[in-house]
Amino acid sequence: MKILGNEIKPGMIIEHNNDLWSVLKTQHVKPGKGGAFNQVELKSVKKGIKLNERFRSSDSVERAVLDEKQFNFLYEDQQKCHFMDQKNFEQIAIDRSILGKKNKLMKENMEVTIQFYDDQALSVDLPAHVEQTVDITDAAIKGQTASSSYKPAVLENGIKITVPPFINSGDKIILDTRTLEYIKKVK
Repeated sequence: MKILGNEIKPGMIIEHNNDLWSVLKTQHVKPGKGGAFNQVELKSVKKGIKLNERFRSSDSVERAVLDEKQFNFLYEDQQKCHFMDQKNFEQIAIDRSILGKKNKLMKENMEVTIQFYDDQALSVDLPAHVEQTVDITDAAIKGQTASSSYKPAVLENGIKITVPPFINSGDKIILDTRTLEYIKKVK
């Protein structure tokens, strides 16, 4: 399926230079001279190398047609994460490198969407938001306002993020799984 260069979004898988590429970041740039373009950071699905490309709005690229299936996360071992198909209860194992930091956010029986290309798993999409517990964070400094500054925190799974000053160790928060950013405190 052809799409225009300005329609490329993070999370998409595109076919470019005879390879499959996962879109990591996009930035729309409008220079003072010349036409606008989309600066795109890509990562090769098969080789793992990164590439920065510019796509003008008139450029067209091929978006890979992927099969999506719903799975439940079961467990992980040293190299693989194991999932079960919700319809036929078949189990599959996916290399942990495909997930990156996302594997730390998964909990038992979490529903995920796995994208396949020619029966090969390419990516695992978690729910947009997950609940996590703050393990360690600094005490708020008196005089800081909630809107102006964030402080570092470490979650129960070891992921480092920044949180507002009113968040304390042991608090439960909602985290955006795509950007690993704080959303809100759970009451």
